[in-house]
Amino acid sequence: MTLFLAILRQDTKPLAYRLLQRFGSYAATIAAPVHELLSVDGIGEAGAAALKIIHAAAVRLARAELVNRPLLDNWAALTGYLNTVLARERVEQFRVLFLDTRNRLLADEAQSRGTVNHTPVYPREVAKRALELNATALILVHNHPSGDPTASRDDILITKQIGEALRAVAVTLHDHLIVGNGIFVSLKGEGLI
Repeated sequence: MTLFLAILRQDTKPLAYRLLQRFGSYAATIAAPVHELLSVDGIGEAGAAALKIIHAAAVRLARAELVNRPLLDNWAALTGYLNTVLARERVEQFRVLFLDTRNRLLADEAQSRGTVNHTPVYPREVAKRALELNATALILVHNHPSGDPTASRDDILITKQIGEALRAVAVTLHDHLIVGNGIFVSLKGEGLI
């Protein structure tokens, strides 16, 4: 239906089938980068824009479930949001969820984007940004494009380094979540922090 509204006077079912064949699912299709959408025969600027609008709307709807609610009491909405934002990313992305005194979301910021299996993160910059936002706590989040959310030695090490930097400025590190393809690992839950 999205394609039908964006591409006038054309049967869009074959195009929808080609997109699903290429990307594997509707969710992966709307999350695909624009240049990859445009590489599919029959998708033009209007079709790609329509699909990206749907993805942006999904992210906003998922984020709306988090607004003005304590995140620690709302893990289902939080993991739904993180799955929408990160699960289909093809490179690692390290995000920080900055929280206020009631553990409500102040900001969700991508600190860095990396490669398929690494992204650089600087503890000092995380602590500095927490102070700029007057955050009292935060949750670290990053994805594993492989789909396997198992924590690596480097994941554990950077979490400990960020935790030390935050302790120095009286900011609480609640957790570090790793997002796979719809699967999550909590470093706190695993006893790693």
